[in-house]
Amino acid sequence: MIFADLAVGETVFLDANPLVYHFAPDPLFGAACNQLITRIEKKEVLGFTSTHVLSEMAHHLMTLEAANAFGWSSKVVNRLRRDPNAVMQLDRFHQAIAKVPQLGINVLMIPPSLVETAAQISKQSGLLSNVALIVAMMQHHGLSNLASHDADFDRVPGLTRYAPV
Repeated sequence: MIFADLAVGETVFLDANPLVYHFAPDPLFGAACNQLITRIEKKEVLGFTSTHVLSEMAHHLMTLEAANAFGWSSKVVNRLRRDPNAVMQLDRFHQAIAKVPQLGINVLMIPPSLVETAAQISKQSGLLSNVALIVAMMQHHGLSNLASHDADFDRVPGLTRYAPV
């Protein structure tokens, strides 16, 4: 299934990658992500994400922004760790964080108990902790549709993943 297959009135949880592809923008997936975000803005589709996904999006956007701004092609995270002044020069990732709720995307807070639930999901399914936390959040809020390029989610019964293309 792809983003365009989401019916009017559906709800969808957004993983970090569609948000990154929207804000970056990505030459391959950007158009589909922009269309999904536009549908959310128009309230054709109800969009959700979580605080931890927002943080993951910010991290990816920060590294992309730094790579572009400073011409770094490798070890971007290590370079940023060693150069706090470089981090302080970056602002596009911060603008994206502020923009997400303005796009009509509901940002859900993570109850501490869901971190333990996510750990159990990881143990049962082999999913990495951040991925399992998304599953726990979705289950907690009764959501079953996910916008993500990450095929690892396909191992989760009862979850329908929609890819950009």
